[in-house]
Amino acid sequence: MQPPDAQPLSGGDEQLLAALLDSMDAALCAFDSDGVVTHWNAEAARVLGWTAEDAVGRHGLAGWAVRAADADELMTRLLGVMRRPGRQVHEFALLTKDGHRVLVRAQTCAVHALDGAPVGVYCAFSEVHAQIDLERSIALSDALFQEASWGVVLIDADLRPAVVNGHAARALGTGRDTMLGRPLGEVLAQGVEELENVLHHVLAEGTPPAAVDLWLTPRADPEARRLCLRSGFVRLGSPLGEEPVPLGVGWLFHDITDTKAAEQEAARQRFRITQLRRAARAAIECEEPMEAATCYLDFALPGFADHALLDVVEAGGRLVRAAGTPAAGSGPCLPADSAAAGIPVRYEKGHPALQALGRTGSVRASQLGPAEVEEWCWPEGTVHGLCSVLRSRARTLGVVTFLRGASRQPFDAGDAAYAEDVAARVAAALDLAGPVQDR
Repeated sequence: MQPPDAQPLSGGDEQLLAALLDSMDAALCAFDSDGVVTHWNAEAARVLGWTAEDAVGRHGLAGWAVRAADADELMTRLLGVMRRPGRQVHEFALLTKDGHRVLVRAQTCAVHALDGAPVGVYCAFSEVHAQIDLERSIALSDALFQEASWGVVLIDADLRPAVVNGHAARALGTGRDTMLGRPLGEVLAQGVEELENVLHHVLAEGTPPAAVDLWLTPRADPEARRLCLRSGFVRLGSPLGEEPVPLGVGWLFHDITDTKAAEQEAARQRFRITQLRRAARAAIECEEPMEAATCYLDFALPGFADHALLDVVEAGGRLVRAAGTPAAGSGPCLPADSAAAGIPVRYEKGHPALQALGRTGSVRASQLGPAEVEEWCWPEGTVHGLCSVLRSRARTLGVVTFLRGASRQPFDAGDAAYAEDVAARVAAALDLAGPVQDR
């Protein structure tokens, strides 16, 4: 029996056809128009145990591959395919050589001669559970790349997105097709190196044993908001090669930015509360009020700011530098040499410290240039500033200023609240030093 529209086969062609049939992943058998088995490949032999020598030449399947009671009905269904167009799908039970029953799912189709007349049937079959496993895998893949609740990105071996599901596209602020084939550096503004490092590791070493939290900033985000994506990675290898050949990496992620930010904020608050408690215990051992005030500033600086400046109000409402950290490098907050002389700080109108005095509150300044820093008498390299007024017994005692360099984030509302807590303690300590000019 030959395939449709085929020319007569030579000996070499017959061998090639036999080799192709034996190498198929699906079990295959074929019958002529009388129901005689003409082909039986190696996969059919593996599934049922009957070899090609056992099968080829038998008339039908009765008594060996099918129970005798079921054989007539089954062969009628199989040979009936010759009178129907297209492929037919069947499920039926076959017998293995050792007598066990195997439920199979089969696709059958008629084989036609050159003149179009049906001359037989071929039947490709596999165990039902193997077919169901395959269908489940395909269904899972389709579901993941449709509207799964996790982001799923298939990245090829060149580290370029090949498939992107809807959740991932929305999380990264882009379209599903927009990312395809583009380098990751064109999709992400920050965190590209970290992501590519993980992908290289997965391609070389295999799937990591645990999830990884990655901080990434999509280029499409107009606010340049950093995202924390809890990510899992799986290496995709070809099942057809003798050695596992990496085809790419499956990247599955879930956005935990809000949860991570809440955890970080809680940890920051715990640390700051601990620092205030430690400062209070150290301050009560200080004999001089100014020493207690600078003690609070020293404990406030770790993890919060690079520099601290303490200005107090003297006669005439002028601000005089009372203490501060070194302008270059780091160090403790120490009393200023100009404090005893009463020389006012050269603050021009509009300075954040003067604004804080006027508002009786806190003032933040960010993204400062070198000219502003020099004009405002702040240490070189300052980029962000926060000024909080010192109040005690309904009087303004001065201003405390916290400064950050370019490596830190701008001060936020939570930072201002913490600075006001520190300022309240510093003001209480300064109030013990003596009278100040009322404001």
